[in-house]
Amino acid sequence: MSEKTSKQRDLPTVLSRQIVAKSRLLRIEAIDLKFSNGELRQYERMQGSGRGAVMVVPFLDPETILLVREYAAGLHSYQLGFPKGLIDPGETAEQAADRELKEEIGYGVGKLTALKQVSMAPAFFSAAMTLFVGEELYPEQLVGDEPEPLEIVPWKLSELDELLIQPDFTEARSVAALLLMQRWHQAQQNEK
Repeated sequence: MSEKTSKQRDLPTVLSRQIVAKSRLLRIEAIDLKFSNGELRQYERMQGSGRGAVMVVPFLDPETILLVREYAAGLHSYQLGFPKGLIDPGETAEQAADRELKEEIGYGVGKLTALKQVSMAPAFFSAAMTLFVGEELYPEQLVGDEPEPLEIVPWKLSELDELLIQPDFTEARSVAALLLMQRWHQAQQNEK
């Protein structure tokens, strides 16, 4: 076994679960656990929808990606990031990615490449997001659920270092998507 591979552990036994707080969008669950060494703990976690979410790094052309600037209630500010959203019931991640692009930037996508599935603070949130690269965009608009039009921000690949230092580009999943896209893009260039 490699040093980088952790040994297989038995998962804790779930003794009880209960919803301790609930709103229109969020549910907080308390979970009583017993670990293999006998230790008892209660964890609280935010339950996701179970459907997952998507985020897309869309390429307008081979040298330009598109971002959106939208209101982020958690920070009470406008934040720059990539188009994203929940997977609707009955949708695949790819269908959700195409729909979100149509809703947020007014483009459908001809080619999607999955980069990685990521989580955010998995000790507290039970949600996963699939990150994609989107190519072969074509104009198509769908009405989304945003309360106001999003600002679409084109960004040149040659200026990605400037993007990383923007004070409003802070969302960790967008940063991860950007860095994974750079590795993917480099591999594409090496194949040519």
